Amino acid sequence: MTVPETQAPWAARDDLRITGVRAIVTAPEGVNLVVVRVDTNTAGLYGLGCATFHQRFAAVVAAVDDHLAPLVAGRHPADITDIARMLAFSGYWREGPVLNAALSGVDMALWDIAGKRAGMPVHELLGGRVRTAAPVYLHANGGTVEAAVEDAARYVAAGFRHVRLQAGQPGAGTYGAPAAPGGYPDAPHPGGWEVARYLTDTPALFARAREVLGDDVHLLHDVHNRLTPAQAVVLARALEPYRLFFLEDVVAPEHYDRLPEVRAAAPVPIAAGELLGSVPEAARLVGGGAVDFLRLHLSTVGGLTPARKLADLCELSGVQTAWHAPADQSPVGFAANVALDVSSPAFGIQEGHLYPDRVREIFPGTPRVEAGYAWASDAPGWGVDLDERLAAAHPPVTGVFERWAARVRRPDGSLLTP
Repeated sequence: MTVPETQAPWAARDDLRITGVRAIVTAPEGVNLVVVRVDTNTAGLYGLGCATFHQRFAAVVAAVDDHLAPLVAGRHPADITDIARMLAFSGYWREGPVLNAALSGVDMALWDIAGKRAGMPVHELLGGRVRTAAPVYLHANGGTVEAAVEDAARYVAAGFRHVRLQAGQPGAGTYGAPAAPGGYPDAPHPGGWEVARYLTDTPALFARAREVLGDDVHLLHDVHNRLTPAQAVVLARALEPYRLFFLEDVVAPEHYDRLPEVRAAAPVPIAAGELLGSVPEAARLVGGGAVDFLRLHLSTVGGLTPARKLADLCELSGVQTAWHAPADQSPVGFAANVALDVSSPAFGIQEGHLYPDRVREIFPGTPRVEAGYAWASDAPGWGVDLDERLAAAHPPVTGVFERWAARVRRPDGSLLTP
């Protein structure tokens, strides 16, 4: 029999083979979670990986089912690195969030299989623990400064020592807090978002937070890409008295070449990388002195295999990791984050999300987050499963986030980076 050219050029040591690869989409929180299942010819042995790209889920599903699945059928699931490289090169044009999300789903599923075959959690395959659990931060927000600080106080009372703070302002473009449409009634675009108002209101938010929460709570803030490099420095300097744990995504990815100068002038730690869809670009952020915290969405860089390399680079470069993990990441992806967190000396902080019961029912074994920490499972692989029957009751949604992102504008009507 002729061996397909995508097969490894070496002989496998046993008869274990990949027999199927498929994508599954479920939206129990109104966010499209994409999970890839890799099956083998051994009964009951399969792996799950996170391929979540909420805004373009259908494109990811097509990439997995139509393009990647045929290339890995018949491969031995132990060849994780070779399969990851082969799939990345197979499209000729490389990188980008759609392809990388699809690659991530396959990659993480293979690591899940590896852990199950070894009878070990993935973090032990990565060298074992260097910490008991991973500190996490949660998102506090409110339409006003007082409401946002009150929300933060609720998390602090529950034992969380790291809290991201976002407060509303006039206009519908506010990120991470309730919108206030019609905030500029005399402007050409009454629902716009005003940079000058933001630069004034944000320091006031953190001044009040320190008054109420005290000095023992670590505070974070997400700009969400909306400032110029000069404006980013202005905000960072204004926030210096409030000792932020980090200031996130101060400029859009298109201007990441300016991040080293922003970081050099900013008196608070800088975090970035959430929107990167390229491993080399992430490596340049770390090696080029652009960030204090690397914040990647593991799915958009291709999964655990590239992320662990970047974590090692962070360790050697004095940069810390702060993996992206809001609601638009499946519990499988969150488990991968936590496996890296507890096994990497470069770990800094983990973004957290409190999955509701309906998500935990669909994904048995979802990592627990409580009293400020995320705990890695000791079960083989990720320790997370997927109930496809329950998942099917929550079909994907379209257009919700895309429509929000497409209408974030200034009061003069010009588009802002969302």
